[in-house]
Amino acid sequence: MKRSIVGLLLLFSFSVFAQETVTEKFQKINTLQQAEQFITANPALKPAILKLSAGKDTALIEKRLLRQKAGDIFSVGYVTYKVLEAKDTVDYRASYIFLDGGSLSMREIDSLKKVILQKNSQGVPFDKLSDEYTMDGNTTHGDTDWFYGEYMFPKEFQDAVANHKLGEVFFVDVSEKQWHYIVKKTHEDRVKKDIVVLRANGR
Repeated sequence: MKRSIVGLLLLFSFSVFAQETVTEKFQKINTLQQAEQFITANPALKPAILKLSAGKDTALIEKRLLRQKAGDIFSVGYVTYKVLEAKDTVDYRASYIFLDGGSLSMREIDSLKKVILQKNSQGVPFDKLSDEYTMDGNTTHGDTDWFYGEYMFPKEFQDAVANHKLGEVFFVDVSEKQWHYIVKKTHEDRVKKDIVVLRANGR
C-alpha cells in the first residue's frame, strides 16, 4: 500500500513537471494558423492575437512589444508574448493634379503642365490648382492622404513620390493607361512598424 502511494505520488509529480510551459509551447508556434490552433486548444490560458502599430498603440507594454522582432518571446508578470510577425512599412503623402490622356492630346497635356507649373511658381497654391485643373473629380484638393502600396495609385506614382524630396513638384506619366500627374510631395515619409503578437496567461 505504502509503495503504491509513493508510486502514485511519483507519477503525479512527473506528469506535473512534464507539462510544457507556455514559453515552451510558444517556441513551437511560428505561423498565425498555429497561433489560432493554440488559442482553440488552450482557452484556460485566455490567449489572444494582438495587432499593434507604432504611433497608434502607446501603452507601455505595447511600446515594449513594438521594439521586438519576429520570433521574440518574453514574459511580463504572469503573461507571455510571442511576436509572430513584424514589418516596417513606409507611408507617403502628396498632392496631385490628374490629366487624362484619353481626353486630351499630348500637346494639350504638355501645354497644361507648363501653365500649371508657371502659376504655381507665381504663388498660386497647389491645392487651388488641383481644384481648377484635375480631371478625376477628387474632392480632397488633390491631397492623397497617407498611402502605401498600389491600391490607390499606380506603382509609377508611388515610386516617384518615394524618390522625391518634400516640397518638390514633378511629373508622373503612366503611359499604358494614358494617365498623367503633376505631383507635389507634401509630407516627409512616415515609417511605420506593424506587429502581430500571440499572448497568453502563464510563463
